[in-house]
Amino acid sequence: MAFNQLTDAQAERLYILSEELGETQQAIGKILRHGYESGWNGSNNRSDLEKEIGHVYNSVNRLLIASDLNMDGIVNSGHLKQKSILPFLHHQNEG
Repeated sequence: MAFNQLTDAQAERLYILSEELGETQQAIGKILRHGYESGWNGSNNRSDLEKEIGHVYNSVNRLLIASDLNMDGIVNSGHLKQKSILPFLHHQNEG
């Protein structure tokens, strides 16, 4: 057993999530620099971001299926964030 008490399968799932999150950050950076519609080789930055978010979604699902994470915890955290972020939003049309 590893020092962090993760199985090889658990570590692999986290490695995959980390990689997909990094690729999502890269796609966001390209949109911020060049816009949604800019692209390369028939693809645009919007579709690249959608693809990468889909990969993150798949990675999170793997963690849920394996019971590494709990959906209730994710949903509850999302609800809390929805409220706590409001004072810091400057350009969103939320109540």
